[in-house]
Parts: sequence; structure tokens; C-alpha cells
Amino acid sequence: MTVPAPVFAIVSGEASGDILGANLIRALKEHFPDAIFEGIGGPRMQAEGFVSLHEMDRLSVMGLVEPLKRLPELLRIRRNIVQRYSNEKPAVFIGIDSPDFNSGIEKKLHRVGVKTVHYVSPSVWAWRQGRIKKIKQSVDLMLTLLPFEADFYRQHQVPVCFVGHPLAQQFKGQRDKSAACTELGLDPQLPVLCIMPGSRANEVELLADLFLDAAERVGQSLGADIQLVIPAANQARYQQIEAILGQRPDANIQLLQQRSHRAMEASDVVLLASGTTALEAMLLQKPMVVSYRFGAWTYKLLSRLIKTPYASIPNLLANKMLVPELIQDDASVENLSAAVVEAFDATQREALQAEFAQLQEQLAVDSGALAAGAIAELLAQ
Repeated sequence: MTVPAPVFAIVSGEASGDILGANLIRALKEHFPDAIFEGIGGPRMQAEGFVSLHEMDRLSVMGLVEPLKRLPELLRIRRNIVQRYSNEKPAVFIGIDSPDFNSGIEKKLHRVGVKTVHYVSPSVWAWRQGRIKKIKQSVDLMLTLLPFEADFYRQHQVPVCFVGHPLAQQFKGQRDKSAACTELGLDPQLPVLCIMPGSRANEVELLADLFLDAAERVGQSLGADIQLVIPAANQARYQQIEAILGQRPDANIQLLQQRSHRAMEASDVVLLASGTTALEAMLLQKPMVVSYRFGAWTYKLLSRLIKTPYASIPNLLANKMLVPELIQDDASVENLSAAVVEAFDATQREALQAEFAQLQEQLAVDSGALAAGAIAELLAQ
């Protein structure tokens, strides 16, 4: 009797998930060479033989208004996925990131007996921890990119596997300061400060002038011709920052279209808005000062919900204050400039880079193979 090929249903809604999905499919083929892979995915997954039932781009919506406009379509796609895999049960359903879209699918399929996996943990460990109850009822296995996330799920008796972060492999050996400076027209012999005030309009509005004022004071403190570089996250942020710099005609600042990784490579220190950028700076072994400001009412609300002792990924990974975090009222020109000046200290930089290297080794594992192994183990149970 011929055993039917196992079907792996996978839904990814973002380009980053498409990369993870393609890597996972390659690794799953080692365990299940006859498997069928289908669901929703992008070009990288499709290049591995994946059949996408809907265009992944239809799920990639951002902002407040656009998701509302597309809500009927998104609900229809989700209903189709649930109906298909409720009637023709796959070996497993794997939701890659996109928790707002995938959690509803996972919950309904789990109820009808389909094994479910979620790849990339939502930030439930950081805030709104009550969501863990819903995850526990909907997911048979959580795959996390960061080790402290896995610790959180174990504490709540949710089956979990830490599989490493793909950026850790991507950034290996990518630290040629001199070449990056030459490429960007900077002098590698002079100090370089990279300023990254965020990728959202409100972040730049709250942080850009603050960071620029702090940078000016850093130059005065160091008594050197400090070089400033700002990589804008996208075209809209480029125009926004360009307008801000227009109010500072005497400032010698290089504004870049994106190229954030190259800008960080060229820098000695990075002053940044808290977020994934802090992880990237850590992987590039760059001393950093992490900062953030919210609107007053937003901070009042979020400060009650956030449960983690640290805001930045390097500190969460190290479980100590490895890099300075200056949040809300602590984010003053005086505090920021003092922290940046200290980060330029060569002795401190060497010790910090050694710790960053150890943290990178924790994350730089074969994510696809680990994830595929954990899923194979789940299916064998």
C-alpha cells in the first residue's frame, strides 16, 4: 500500500518570513524527501518547489488605514486556508511570523486536530503576557529566534525550540570599517558616529533633533572632527530627515538612502532607536547607545504593560546592562552625549566587542536544520 506524501501547509506574510520558509523547506526535504509544500509564500519559497495558493504580497500590509481597507480580502484568504486544511488535513500547519494573521488559523486548525507550529515568537514575553494562554491553546510547537524567548515559553509549559537568528549567520565576517568608510566617503582615521532615529515617522519626529543635539555635544566633548552619518530607513524617512537637517545648515552630516548596515560598519559608535537595529549593531560588534521616546500618554500606558527588565536585545540576551538604555525622560541631550562619549573609549569597546562575539555565537546556528528537526520530532510523537 502506497503511503501518501506528507503535506506541509505553510503561511508566510512577509519577505523576512519567505527567507525563513525557504531555508526551512530545504531542511525539511532532508527528513521528508517526498513532501508537498503549499500555502502562502513568496518567491524564495516557491523556488524550493512551494505552491502558493495566494500571493504573499496581499498579506504584507502596514500602517493603520491600509489593513482596514484590505480587511475583507484578508479575512476571505484566512477563511479559505482554514477551510482547505480543515477538510484536507496536512501533516502540520506552520505559521511563519505574521501573528495577527496566523494565530487565528492556528487556533481553528488546532481545534480540528491539525498539528500546528509557529515560527518566530511574537513579543509576548515583553508585554501583554496574557496572550500566552491563547498561544498555549493554539500551538503544538513554538520556534524562537532568541534563547530568552524559549526560556519564557518553557516557564509557561509551551513546547518550544530555540533555532537561532538568521541575521547572526548573515553578519558573520562583515566588519570592514576601513572599506565601509572609503565607500561612503568618510575618513577612517577620524571618529564616526552613526545616528539611527528609527524607521517610523513618529520615531524620527521624537528622536532626530534630540540625537543631533547630542551628537553636537559629543563633538565638543571629544575635541575632534567627528563624522556623522544617518542612514534613512526608506524614501519617506529620507525626506523627513532631510527637512530636519535643512534647519541645521552648518551641520556636516552625511544622509544616506538606506545602506544602514554599511553605515554601521563604517562607524565607531551607533546612537539608535531601540529595535532590531540594536541586534544588527551587536552582530557588527559596534558599541551603541540605545534610546527611545514615546508620546506621554503612550508611555504611561505601555510602561504598565511592559514586563522585561531591559529594552534592547543585546541586554536581554546578556541578561545585564551591557549597553546603555536611555528611555523617555532619561533620554536627554546631556545623558545621551555622555553615554556616546563613553562608548568611544577604546578600552571599553574591546571588552564590549568580546561579549558581542559570544552572543553572536549563541545565535549563529543552523536555523533551518534545527527547526526541521523539531518539527520532525513533533510529527513522530
